[in-house]
Amino acid sequence: MNIKKMSDLSEKVVFLTGAAGILGTQYATALSNAGADVILADINYTRCKKMEIKLKKEFDVTPFSLKMDISNKKSIDNGISKVMKKFSKIDVLVNNAVFPETQKERKIEFEKFPLELWNKIFAVNVTGVFLCNQKIGSIMVKQQKGSIINISSMYGIVAADQRIYGNSGLNSTAAYAVTKSSLFNFTRYLASYWRNTGVRINTLTLGGVENNQDPKFIRKYSEKTMIGRMAKKNEFTGALIFLASDASSYMTGSNMVVDGGWTAW
Repeated sequence: MNIKKMSDLSEKVVFLTGAAGILGTQYATALSNAGADVILADINYTRCKKMEIKLKKEFDVTPFSLKMDISNKKSIDNGISKVMKKFSKIDVLVNNAVFPETQKERKIEFEKFPLELWNKIFAVNVTGVFLCNQKIGSIMVKQQKGSIINISSMYGIVAADQRIYGNSGLNSTAAYAVTKSSLFNFTRYLASYWRNTGVRINTLTLGGVENNQDPKFIRKYSEKTMIGRMAKKNEFTGALIFLASDASSYMTGSNMVVDGGWTAW
């Protein structure tokens, strides 16, 4: 057994949505470091293009920037067509894109939460994942091999402790919680549906990341974790590489939780 070979993603094409985000950039770097050619899919094409140049130079891989709105089926279809024309395959799909909730939106009382905003969040967090899984999963079935990773949150498992958030705007909305919880059974459904096809699908569930939040909030949040702190931006990449690579070849329909012990109390 060669552990390095099992985790090697050389010559693998990885389709990463939300590539321009805080965690997306971390994932793109780690996947490239593991040898993958990463499709940098995001509505922020400019940032993806800058990252593409950096990754190509640093890791000698072939990243590919793609302007794509995952809430729009036509945008997804056109983007994937470009990828297939260039690479002829997609080995891994990472459904990382998420609706960018603002502090203003997070402060809206549930009783007054607009249906329009609810639908916008669902369009990205659920419908976008559905569309990407449907299109790319079909390609993987034909290839008879592939790994899909749906990114969820610990707030899809447990309720947000409102005592540590107050009116800070650092909390997530009810729509976020509902959309993230839906991914668990969507993953299980597809794992069962695509059984014996060579396509594996798992969920990666994450805890909170320290990102210049108010020190008082960071302290309160950290007290609820078993490790005693928030996650660093690069601390989810090991789990991602595991799920993307052959190191997890006997794993499907599962949920890997990386939350500092938050949900294990």
